[in-house]
Amino acid sequence: MDYISLFGIAVGLSMDAFAVSAANGATAKKVSFSFACKLAGAFGLFQALMPFLGWVIGKAGAALISKVDHWIALILLLYLGIKMIWESRKPDEESETPKDGKLSFKTLLVLAIATSIDALATGIILPGAVGASTLSLIALAVCLIGLTTFVLCLAGVYIGKKFGDLISSKAEIVGGIVLIAIGVKIFVEHMWLS
Repeated sequence: MDYISLFGIAVGLSMDAFAVSAANGATAKKVSFSFACKLAGAFGLFQALMPFLGWVIGKAGAALISKVDHWIALILLLYLGIKMIWESRKPDEESETPKDGKLSFKTLLVLAIATSIDALATGIILPGAVGASTLSLIALAVCLIGLTTFVLCLAGVYIGKKFGDLISSKAEIVGGIVLIAIGVKIFVEHMWLS
């Protein structure tokens, strides 16, 4: 198995989740280790699960996935980004955006799915890209993708918190803009650059 290519794929797939982790770290007034682990764990799990599902679906589902993945990611990230910006304009006691380092299960699930949709299509090409031809090698590959994402997102939460402290009053707006930008980036890449 080509571990260098696998690591490159893992880092590439985790960049959206890293950016969202940093945005969440920036907007939270308090970041606990459990919050950071929960966020990183959700992103790592979905970044590992989606390529595995893509591999299972195989070539037959490739056309269908590539036709809708960018739309799903765009809609989910636009929704969350606009909501985050809208929430930033409310007084703290009215805001639904977590200031205490807590995310609802629903929000966490939506973020994890939105940032891992492209990994579903990647799973289809994973065997050829990294030379993983058996179930055990695919399992190892997706575990490494999940672990890489977990580590990068864990760091992202703390990097975002440091950045958020510098721009405290505007962190939520910046976080919302980042989510919208990631959604647009995924959409543009799939529509015009692939």
